Amino acid sequence: MIKRHLTELGCRFPRAVYLLTLALILVLGAQLPGIVVDTDPENMLPADQPDRVFHNEVKSTFELHDAIVVGVVNESDPAGVFNPDSLAAMNRVTRGILRIDGVIGPDLMALGTVDNIEQAGPGTVSFQWLMREAPDTQDQADEIRAQVARLPLLRNTLVSDDGRAAAIYVPIADKDESHRIASEIRVLTEETPAADEYYLTGLPVAEDTFGVEMFIQMGISAPLAALVIFLLMWAFFRNLRLVIAPMIVAMATVISTMGLLIGLGFTVHIMSSMIPIFLMPIAVVDSIHIMSEFADTYRPGSDRRTVIVEVVDNLFKPMLFTSITSAVGFLSLALTPIPPVQVFGVFVAVGIILAFVLTIVFIPAYIVRMKPGSLDSMQEALHAGDDAGLLSRILRPTGRFAVQRGPAIIGIVVLIFAVSVAGILRIQINDNPVRWFKSDHRIRVADRVLNDHFAGTYDAFYVFQREVDPQRAGKLVADLRAKAEDTTDAAVADALESAALELEQADSLSGGLTNALTVLDDALWEVSSSVAGPLEEARTTLEQTQEETRYFLDPEALAYLGRFQDALLATGQVGKTNAVTDLVKTVNRELRSGEADDFRIPESQAGVAQTLLQYQSSHRPQDLWHMVTPDYGEAVVWLQLTSGDNQDMRRVMQAAEKFFDENPIPEGVRGRWAGKTYINVVWQEAMVAGMLNSLLGAFVIVLIMMVVLFRSLLFGLIAMLPLTVTITFIYGLIGWVGKDYDMPIAVLSALTLGLSIDFAIHFLQRSREIFSRTGSLEQTLREMFEEPARAITRNAIVIAVGFTPLLFAPLVPYITVGFFLAAIMAVSGAVTLILLPAMARLLGNRMYPTEHGSGRQAEAT
Repeated sequence: MIKRHLTELGCRFPRAVYLLTLALILVLGAQLPGIVVDTDPENMLPADQPDRVFHNEVKSTFELHDAIVVGVVNESDPAGVFNPDSLAAMNRVTRGILRIDGVIGPDLMALGTVDNIEQAGPGTVSFQWLMREAPDTQDQADEIRAQVARLPLLRNTLVSDDGRAAAIYVPIADKDESHRIASEIRVLTEETPAADEYYLTGLPVAEDTFGVEMFIQMGISAPLAALVIFLLMWAFFRNLRLVIAPMIVAMATVISTMGLLIGLGFTVHIMSSMIPIFLMPIAVVDSIHIMSEFADTYRPGSDRRTVIVEVVDNLFKPMLFTSITSAVGFLSLALTPIPPVQVFGVFVAVGIILAFVLTIVFIPAYIVRMKPGSLDSMQEALHAGDDAGLLSRILRPTGRFAVQRGPAIIGIVVLIFAVSVAGILRIQINDNPVRWFKSDHRIRVADRVLNDHFAGTYDAFYVFQREVDPQRAGKLVADLRAKAEDTTDAAVADALESAALELEQADSLSGGLTNALTVLDDALWEVSSSVAGPLEEARTTLEQTQEETRYFLDPEALAYLGRFQDALLATGQVGKTNAVTDLVKTVNRELRSGEADDFRIPESQAGVAQTLLQYQSSHRPQDLWHMVTPDYGEAVVWLQLTSGDNQDMRRVMQAAEKFFDENPIPEGVRGRWAGKTYINVVWQEAMVAGMLNSLLGAFVIVLIMMVVLFRSLLFGLIAMLPLTVTITFIYGLIGWVGKDYDMPIAVLSALTLGLSIDFAIHFLQRSREIFSRTGSLEQTLREMFEEPARAITRNAIVIAVGFTPLLFAPLVPYITVGFFLAAIMAVSGAVTLILLPAMARLLGNRMYPTEHGSGRQAEAT
């Protein structure tokens, strides 16, 4: 049998096992320096996911960049930030930021890099730097504040309405560099007036900073967990040399698994960063079962090889099935559509199986190499000490209580289950990468302060696209060539053919139309009017088509965008919207009277075109193409949100849907969402659906495995009770306390399933083995609350306490995982030791038939 061969391998060739284990650690551990950390929530979606693809297309089309938001707040000066000292410091910081490598200078928005738009005379607009140089007097500072108040694109974006805060939007070429850039910006803000408080926030800097701190946390939590587990096992077994063995297994498992992950080219995401802390306690559970039974079985003078072979033989089946079921629970995460979660699940499962194999081989090899004197002293310490006695004094009355109060226990469990289901119905799905930090973290503080002052530091975009018939260009080409064939003038025919080629070879219809019209206009200067008819007809057709494609020069189209903006602002969820409509209205006001009555969209397409042409003479003409495409076929509405929570973004999306229901989107136009805040909603919802599917799938697989293991449908169903009660209780608790269902909470469902079943397997399998020997249910339950219950309790304590170092992490997801996994282990262990004996007493002969049962049970096991 495989178990016999594996055990004998360790017993007969311990040195070879040591060398193989060392080689495994060295080869895979050598891959660790190649680690690449990735905390971009966008990567929670596959690269070809439609919403992610469209999001990146929008960024490329409108030349939008991830940005760091630098805010300065002055609460003490009567003028707020609009005082000469604060504005001068802000200008110095802005100039310093422009020199930082990785900052996209032309697109940086600050008071010193934007234009003031004002009337220079009737029909003339002046574009002058708003604050090229810092003001020398308070009057000059007040004038700048008054100018900003007239510019809707800047008000409450660059400067707060109360004048207490100003912002610098720092676009960056690579969001993975945001932590470095933010660090350099912080250095620039050190020499600023004491009254000014500088803050940095934004999703890019939050995500990248999380990656840096996550890397540090990895190096702290795993060793700390190892220390806690080591001390616990030493307290249990009172033998330093014996305790070293499972710690070697755990360290070999962690190093090998992480080395394999990195060596295969996977990045370390927030989920995979938790693999060491998960594997550390899980990797020692089988060792604890082996050492518990070995400590109870071995006696001074016994042959340690014979004893360890017998122990492994007795425990092999429950250890194998607990390892497989735990692995299945984690492997179920591969069913989710979230790549980092898939990687996490697969590699934890690999680590669990590796830990099982190492335990079966390495622990026997280690024990047979121990000196008899060390084992004898372990026995003396164990049986003379308080540890086993303390556990026994707790577990024996617990067993009696569970058996004697079975109906009451089952009734209480049913009540708790019902209350937990009600709690589950209260759970709300919500996440926000900024809230991955503790409330006193400087990024969280900056997020609160700046979103209190400004319209919002979170971005979302709604893109309107004029749908163009994909066959339109082909039809125009065919029409041009038909005219070329019908004409008898060679020059006209050549011009029409050249125009057709321009359309045919262009990357876009808009570009093809522009090039084709240029060809026709040039030809009309060269040919006589008597033969120019086909050219003029063709030009008229192309101009009409061009006007149709330049949809967002149409006043009605811009008016629809404006109504959409107003509807979103009315919800209270959106702090501000920015679009080409605001730019057109502002320039139109200054072209006309400069008064508020002319802050409107011109009545004609020519009027709209004139405002945009005027804007092209500003210092930042490229800003127009952040709002509309050069062919005016697409326009984007930029939403500023004060919250990045999924729930708030979902409310904005619902408001948009309501608007479209009441104001149908014009025919031939379509709209879609983009932006980081929206992408977070997409992957969160995908994760919830994926986790539900993985949980249900794994639940069915584990149930089938339990039926196969116990060769009994009844035992299979009973084995599922502890994990069912645990999952329901934990998630019901989450609902009742109002904890949001975020990424760490979602992943816990599969982890609960994989770990909660382990205790039930050991309890039921060992109870069947004991019953097959004793034939007495009473005797079976009495013996179960000796060594088997102690082993289960030790495992529950080791795993639960092994996760507690995460409670001291500065990152909220780690704290969440640490708390709930410790709770899961405590609850599932308690449910196993209380509910299963109650069920055994209630079902009696159905579970443990007394007539001829002994033989059948022995055969089944």
